[in-house]
Amino acid sequence: MTDLPERRDPPPAAELRASDADRDRVAAVLREAAGDGRISMDELQERLEAVYSAKTYAELEPLTRDLPVTGSPGPPVPRGGARLATGEEPTWRTGIGVLSGFHRQGVWAVPRKFTAFAFWGGGKIDLRDARYTSGEVRIRAVAVMGGIEIIAPDDITVHVKGLGVMGGFDGRASGPGAPGAPRVVVSGFSFWGGVGVKRRSRKRDRDEDGGDA
Repeated sequence: MTDLPERRDPPPAAELRASDADRDRVAAVLREAAGDGRISMDELQERLEAVYSAKTYAELEPLTRDLPVTGSPGPPVPRGGARLATGEEPTWRTGIGVLSGFHRQGVWAVPRKFTAFAFWGGGKIDLRDARYTSGEVRIRAVAVMGGIEIIAPDDITVHVKGLGVMGGFDGRASGPGAPGAPRVVVSGFSFWGGVGVKRRSRKRDRDEDGGDA
């Protein structure tokens, strides 16, 4: 029997190869910055050399980090899309609610693996304003006579594969996201409790569109 090739996880979005069009966009930002007097001509030349030798998005991003640009180089994600924080230390790796509750929300760095546990308590994991330290996030959620709510932005890929025993594990939020966006996999189980995964638009998108918070 022929051995199957080893399955490899997809690389983080920041490690994807940049195209010529990506490099040209960054170069245009730098030339505009030089024209505005934000960087000198020597800095422009130095950064342009780095642009055209860059191979990945991670190499392009620092070249405009200190400039007030409206868009940064990176994989094609929608307006207000998911932010990668490659190399940043995760803010939290766990959430535990035993006869109490926990909240993981706001601007925070999500680890590659996150564990959530609720026993006679509850928890909330809000990913809408999160930064992602990896292109794929795996959340293991266990709820025993308790509940865990997970809120994912509507532009990332979500895959729910948990099990409910005399409880619920809602997988209706499973679905694809924007090209190049992070992927969130939710697994685990609930017993006399529930794990709910929902999709919501990002707050900044609702504000720009004039929607409700």
